[in-house]
Amino acid sequence: MSAPGRPVLLVVAHGSRDPRHAATVHALVRRVRALRPDVRVETGFLDFNVPSVPGVLESLETEGVRDVVALPLLLTRAFHAKADIPAVLAAAPPRLRVRQAEVLGPSPLLLSALERRLYEAGLTPADKSSTGVVLASAGSSDPEAIAVIAEIAREWRHTGWCAVRPAFASASLPRTEDAVRQLRELGCARVAVAPYVLAPGFLPDRIARGAAGADVLADVLGPAPEVARVLLERYDAARRPVALAVGA
Repeated sequence: MSAPGRPVLLVVAHGSRDPRHAATVHALVRRVRALRPDVRVETGFLDFNVPSVPGVLESLETEGVRDVVALPLLLTRAFHAKADIPAVLAAAPPRLRVRQAEVLGPSPLLLSALERRLYEAGLTPADKSSTGVVLASAGSSDPEAIAVIAEIAREWRHTGWCAVRPAFASASLPRTEDAVRQLRELGCARVAVAPYVLAPGFLPDRIARGAAGADVLADVLGPAPEVARVLLERYDAARRPVALAVGA
């Protein structure tokens, strides 16, 4: 239960036919709850899974909840964050005050989570200077989202890796396998693929297939503690009085 005056945090996930997706979302939400037991955290899905976002909002309104922060479980501000989610939130019950938080990325904490996954996959900090990394995202037709991924790759390169190349599983190029090849040609002694995705599914599986020629494939970000901390940072920023209300 949220402390008095504290909005409910509604995590808005995309949803997937792949059961690993929802399981990973729920694992992340459990970690968020463990970090902040004073915050009520609910989960809603845009598609494929239940409960749906409209269903959760209606239930909260029926309970008497009046203040909600809806947090898109997305790494970039692409179509879902700009169109789908605002449209769903605008249709919320009128007695609910719903504020949409910013998406998770970019954030230094997410870079820390990426490195955590690479080290869990077998690399060590001593390997950085000889290892090229593919920053493999799902991809988007939104130029802003693509530019953000490219900028993250540039920034990450400056932390000591041999090289960092962005790659995309859909909509944009290069593909993961192409970026792996580029890093080999560049002369990196080792190539690692770091999926910049939150949960398993169709596109992460495509990234994994593209990583066949790499030496290391990290896991998805999933319920990494750094990801949970970013969620709470976005929640805290959105619930401040300066935040704009959706449909208020």
